[in-house]
Amino acid sequence: MRWLHATLAASLALLVSTLCASAQQPAALETLRVGILQYGTVNWELDAMTRNGIDVRHGVDVELVPFAGEDASNVALQAGAVDMIVSDWLWVSRQRAAGADFTFAPYSTSVGSIMVPGDSRMEALADLRGRTLGVAGGPLDKNWLLIQALAKRDGLDIAAENEIVYGAPPLLTAKAESGELDAVLNYWHYAARLEAQGFRTLISGTEAAMAMGTAGPVAAIGWVFRDSFAEEHPKAIEAFLAADAETKTLLRDSDEEWVKLAPLVNAENEKTLATLRDRYREGIPTRTAEDEIADTRALYRLLAEIGGERLVGPSPELVEGTYFTGRKNGA
Repeated sequence: MRWLHATLAASLALLVSTLCASAQQPAALETLRVGILQYGTVNWELDAMTRNGIDVRHGVDVELVPFAGEDASNVALQAGAVDMIVSDWLWVSRQRAAGADFTFAPYSTSVGSIMVPGDSRMEALADLRGRTLGVAGGPLDKNWLLIQALAKRDGLDIAAENEIVYGAPPLLTAKAESGELDAVLNYWHYAARLEAQGFRTLISGTEAAMAMGTAGPVAAIGWVFRDSFAEEHPKAIEAFLAADAETKTLLRDSDEEWVKLAPLVNAENEKTLATLRDRYREGIPTRTAEDEIADTRALYRLLAEIGGERLVGPSPELVEGTYFTGRKNGA
């Protein structure tokens, strides 16, 4: 009988040991496939997130899927090849109006700005009259439409009274640097690079929006995913958004982290890196969801009035559910 007791004791000890080991094993992480533009600024934050293990610490494994252009990432999300991309709420609202279930969580309020040389005599929008202005993003760019609307309120038709040059951001930056353009409306990171060279902001898209009635900065772009994916994988979405918030805090507070990001940022010098860092930090959303949604609704109505269906699609109002609320979407 003694051998039986010993065998039972050994078996029990082995069972307890196995159970304890199993309890200590972390649960398998869910993988979240995030589509990114190959050379986009979103890479900076996601690099800091994954390199520091912030995603894993919150319970999700972020897999980066690079794309050459925005259209390709949009198609990939629609086809289910990725779970999340970065886009704007206009695209999300248009998709929802067409029956899709995409939704939006704010990522950044950083927007484009009209930049002029540091020694330029231009101080206000009215001073642009008769100038040569470069515009990135095309005729339906949100910032361009808002700035035009603000100028018209003050009696200036920028599009009619100026020579407008549409083009790719790098090309317009080069033309501004060479003096071929009197001013350039460019995306925030190109504007920051010009700022580091001595250019200054004449007006930003955020300033134009606030002059037209918003109470504060509105997120220009956000994390976009399907409601159905969030319902099926609530922990993955919750973990990712928590990791996003922690990464933003890291990049807000740590200059050293930006030194580590320098090769990816590809800044020409330390001043450019510092300017990009500071402008990124200014774009971190800080407002409540309620305030953000209220201003986005107002901004959407204004853009619908200015740009019409070509810009916003068939809905004159921001479609319900465009903003992710963390519950059954109705915001």
